[in-house]
Amino acid sequence: MDSSIPIYLQISQFIENEVISNRLTAEDKVPSTNEFSKKLNVNPATAGKGLNALVDQGILYKKRGLGMFVTPEAKSILIDKRRKQFEDKLLPEFLYEAKQLNISKEELIQWIGSEYDD
Repeated sequence: MDSSIPIYLQISQFIENEVISNRLTAEDKVPSTNEFSKKLNVNPATAGKGLNALVDQGILYKKRGLGMFVTPEAKSILIDKRRKQFEDKLLPEFLYEAKQLNISKEELIQWIGSEYDD
């Protein structure tokens, strides 16, 4: 747990990471709010808030009486979301820092090429 990030967001991010990495796939059941509550020692409402945020985004859906499941389009939704975040936030910060350190475009390309292939 990271105290700088609200717990409900950490729960959402955990599920997102599981979907992105294929540890959870379409139609898989996700842990319940009570399971998250017990495992993380948090209020069930907090766990529910994290899961419901994913329902609102179309990543999870509810089956009455059975729990929450991964939607067929979850992975593509998450990839689109994360690519946008990368382009809008991470890349500009990365390039700003590189410029501050006088790292040339050529050096960056070389570093990225060698790291990307690993």
